[in-house]
Amino acid sequence: MKSYEVIQHAVEEPGVKAVAAVLRVSPALVYKWCEPPAATDDPEQSGAKNPLDRVREMYGLTRDIRLIRWLCNEAGGFFCANPSMEHGKPIDQSIFTETRGMVRDFSELLNAVTESVEDDSQIDTDEAEIIRQRWEDLKACVERFVSACERGHYHLKFTTKPAKEQKKG
Repeated sequence: MKSYEVIQHAVEEPGVKAVAAVLRVSPALVYKWCEPPAATDDPEQSGAKNPLDRVREMYGLTRDIRLIRWLCNEAGGFFCANPSMEHGKPIDQSIFTETRGMVRDFSELLNAVTESVEDDSQIDTDEAEIIRQRWEDLKACVERFVSACERGHYHLKFTTKPAKEQKKG
């Protein structure tokens, strides 16, 4: 779905005028956000660059995942990147890399909590933000792993010993 289509659907229920009033912009601007870009693929040609396109550009420029996480949190959820498998890397190495990453992220979360309470036995808002970021990292790591498992990305291949060696051992 294109960004302008998302906005079209989003403003249907409250109405363009209501959305414009809350955002303190003109209804004409909201209508422009709902228009597709011109055939030249230049979003400045037709309609107006909508807020979704602007956020996408901002993320593309900064690559700061906190932008996306904040939006997801405001919507009552959290961001989880799609799992990606490294081509040419054996699956058994990949699964162990993922599980080590989960342990590392969990350790960083526990470390952030410990550091927060060690100095003054409380967690202030700045420390809570650090803990939140560590928690988001951990949730994303575990969700990537579980999603990859559900999609059948991990197929461990264990070599078995020949029957003669098994009897000796």
